[in-house]
Amino acid sequence: MKVVVIDGQGGKIGASIVKQLKQSLPEQKVLAIGTNSIATAGMLKAGADQGATGENPVIVNCRDADIIIGPLGIILADAFLGEITPAMALAIARSPAQKILIPVNRCNVRVAGVRDLTLNEYIQLAVEYCNTGDDSGCLR
Repeated sequence: MKVVVIDGQGGKIGASIVKQLKQSLPEQKVLAIGTNSIATAGMLKAGADQGATGENPVIVNCRDADIIIGPLGIILADAFLGEITPAMALAIARSPAQKILIPVNRCNVRVAGVRDLTLNEYIQLAVEYCNTGDDSGCLR
């Protein structure tokens, strides 16, 4: 299974996702793709097996990913202060992969019906979904 974690800016959300994924599924290979080198480096430091940076790695690796995980902004063109290009957002949205998006209420986007949890709790739910494929915990 190809698991791709995508993040930008400082990469802190992506690093947290990678760290929890590797703790929960230590044998699972995790590919980190940052919109910038700082984000990529942070995710590699957190334990990602491989990393790449920029628009083309997002586009190429979304084609055959099984799971894509990242903050909600990865599917929004111009999010992360413009780091998410329209081509990146489109590649992620069109990917046949299961997308697990962390609802961070920023970028003038609010997700109606989402519980008010901490970022860490959202990441734990995302990792649980990767472990089981069961999203019933996300709908409590």
